Amino acid sequence: MEISNGLNPYTKLAFEAIKNYLENNKIIGAPQDLPREFYARRAGAFVTLYQKTPLGEKELRGCIGTYLPQRENLAQEIIHNAISAATQDYRFPALTLSELGDISIEVSILSAPEQVLSPKSLDAKKYGVIAKTTDGRCGLLLPNIPSIKNVNEQISVACQKGGIDSANDDLILHRFSVEKHED
Repeated sequence: MEISNGLNPYTKLAFEAIKNYLENNKIIGAPQDLPREFYARRAGAFVTLYQKTPLGEKELRGCIGTYLPQRENLAQEIIHNAISAATQDYRFPALTLSELGDISIEVSILSAPEQVLSPKSLDAKKYGVIAKTTDGRCGLLLPNIPSIKNVNEQISVACQKGGIDSANDDLILHRFSVEKHED
């Protein structure tokens, strides 16, 4: 299959985790042949799945991640988030093994979030945004999403995702950068 070609260890790991889970209903351990960073680094990670259309375009098929590390290392973060993106994104039915050949994968490794005091410190192309409230609601949007044209729209969508009324709720904003890996 195209995405298992081994050229990108991030997307290959996500692919292998999804494939094994769909075939055997088991979560793989971190393979021993990954670059050292996968075992030594802890970071939040998002795995985004796209379905290839007959016209060669990509449509979102699943996206789940963590903005702070939840697992022992980056390999485990990618494995668990890949399986979740394939099987637990409430917007889509669980991915099937027969669909796997038409899926492209993107793995985004997030920097630690930093609080910003003003939207002027944001850039929708360069930074992702986390919108939070003091009562714990939270919405996140990755950077450089083609349909998002500016920072205000980015904040608005992040607020919608978190069930936040940006006009009436006390809003705390954070930004983060992304190291993106695509197949």
